[in-house]
Amino acid sequence: MASTGNGLDYDKEQELKAFDDTKAGVKGLVDSGIQSVPKFFVAPSEETCNEKSDLRHAHFNVPIIDLRDIDKDGVRCEIVKEIGIASSKWGFFQVVNHDIPQDIADEVIESIRRFNEQPNHVKEKFYSRDKTKKVRFNSNFDLYKARFANWRDTLSCLMAPNPPPPEEYPEACRYAFLHLLNNIQRRAGQDLFKLLSEALGLNSNHLTNMGCADGHVFYCHYYPACPERNLTLGHTKHRDPDFLTILLQNQIGGLQVLHDNHWVNIPPVEGALVVNVGELLQVISNDKFKAAEHRVLANCAGPRLSVACFFTTHFEPSEKLFSPIEELLSDDSPTLYRGTSVKDYIDFFGSAGLPDDSSLARLRL
Repeated sequence: MASTGNGLDYDKEQELKAFDDTKAGVKGLVDSGIQSVPKFFVAPSEETCNEKSDLRHAHFNVPIIDLRDIDKDGVRCEIVKEIGIASSKWGFFQVVNHDIPQDIADEVIESIRRFNEQPNHVKEKFYSRDKTKKVRFNSNFDLYKARFANWRDTLSCLMAPNPPPPEEYPEACRYAFLHLLNNIQRRAGQDLFKLLSEALGLNSNHLTNMGCADGHVFYCHYYPACPERNLTLGHTKHRDPDFLTILLQNQIGGLQVLHDNHWVNIPPVEGALVVNVGELLQVISNDKFKAAEHRVLANCAGPRLSVACFFTTHFEPSEKLFSPIEELLSDDSPTLYRGTSVKDYIDFFGSAGLPDDSSLARLRL
């Protein structure tokens, strides 16, 4: 039991359980007509402040890379160079003229709206905190560990390898997900890993042959409009615990990346995909590429909708270890990390809650 400062007792655990037991998530709170943010969502002021985003640094822009004519030699060399710089300096970039058709991207985003805005008795069938479930819906995976809850609900779906039968995905987004997966597996993901391999000076198939592109998990976020957006966050600052993330989003902003100790907005660009380096790619690249901290601000407009396509195999029981790539090591660039399996890395990340800086630190030699 904790004091609220006004003489009343506040039982955070009880409040969290009451919220969780509704199985309605943040959208359920909004639908109930609340006009203020519940106390367990309130973040420390240093977490929500934008003092690192002042106008003196408005010239910072996340790179936008055009993949048009990617197979032309001269163009490809320039694209590889741009991706290498973006991955080492920013850890984030956007790509345009990729191979995911806009109508498929739009349908995926709309399907997330459909799922979240259907009656709660339909959604609650998927509500779970069982990390082994291949399809699950909840609000805040670390609800009971985090210092404060985030203003979002999430549908998580394992897409590959060994996905569940298609009928286990929610009907509202089943076919949209399968179409997106086909496009990511067939071209978009493969292209990006080839370009990243080449940017590291490796054979174009190196990262793919290592298994970096073998697994896909979709994390589908629904960020309702927030009545007191300055008191909480849509997503706490964090780095992604995967190899690579491809993000689709609607036109409501809020995503920011920490660059040169300043929060930089990543405004939605029509037709663009946001791509970011995961912590596991930072490990195997031996810090040649950097996973950047990022966050999502709460917004008075909404809902913000996004689908983060994680390249990860953490549902697989494999003990395969990933460590810095031998070809990237030298006397001047000694190995910086010990090896880890994907599952062990994710298990540690999940047990720590957000924000957490120890996942990478515990592997550093």
